[in-house]
Amino acid sequence: MNNRLVPILIGLMAILYIFIVPSEPLAIKVTFKLIPMGLIIFYAWQKLPASPGPPLRLIVIGLFFCMLGDGFIAVSFVAGLGAFLVGHLFYLTGFLKMSRMTKFRISAIIPIGLYSLIIGSQLVASLSGAGNVALVIPVMAYMLVISLMALSAILTGNRLAIAGSILFVISDSILSWNMFVSDIVYSDVLIMTTYYSAQFLIARSLATIGGLADDTAAMPEPIVKKTF
Repeated sequence: MNNRLVPILIGLMAILYIFIVPSEPLAIKVTFKLIPMGLIIFYAWQKLPASPGPPLRLIVIGLFFCMLGDGFIAVSFVAGLGAFLVGHLFYLTGFLKMSRMTKFRISAIIPIGLYSLIIGSQLVASLSGAGNVALVIPVMAYMLVISLMALSAILTGNRLAIAGSILFVISDSILSWNMFVSDIVYSDVLIMTTYYSAQFLIARSLATIGGLADDTAAMPEPIVKKTF
C-alpha cells in the first residue's frame, strides 16, 4: 500500500469522527473512534523493520491497548483508564530499552515533575471536593505512569517519539481537566486532535527509532576482568 495512503486515511477518518459522526448511537460513535487507531496500528506495523526487536514490538502492543482504552472508556472510565495505563507501561518499557541517557535528557524530569505536580494537585483537590475520592488513586497512578512514559520517550532522543509523548500528556491533561476541574471550550476537538496526532507520531517513530532497538539488541555484554 502506498506510504502516503494510510496517513491520509488516518487523517480523513479522524476528521470524520471528530467533526461529523454524531454522538448517538454510541456503538456507531465508538466504532468510528476506533477506526483511526486501527489504521495507526497498521501504519506502525508497516514501519517496523523486517525483524523488529522486542522494544518495537512492545510499542505496537502499547498502541493496541490504547485502542482498547478508546473502546472501554466509552462505557467505563476506570476500565478505559486501566487499558491506557497498561498501554503506557508498554510504551515506557519499549522506550526505556532504547534510551540513551544524557544529563540534558535526564534533566527533563524537572519540568515533567513540576507539570505533573501542578496538574495533579488540582485534580486531587477537585476529585476530593466532588466526593470522587475513589478515583484519586487511579488517576494519580495514571498520571505517574504517563509522566514516566514521556520521560522515557525523551531519553530515546527520537524527536517523533518525544513529540508524540508530549502531545499524549497534553491530550490527557485536557481530558482530565475538562472532566474533573472545569469546562474547556472545544475540549472534544482538542482532546482527539492531540490524541490521534500523538499516536500517529509514536507509530511513525518506529521507522527511525528502530536503529536504537537494533543497536541495543546487538550491544555486546561488557567484559568483566577477573581479579584474584
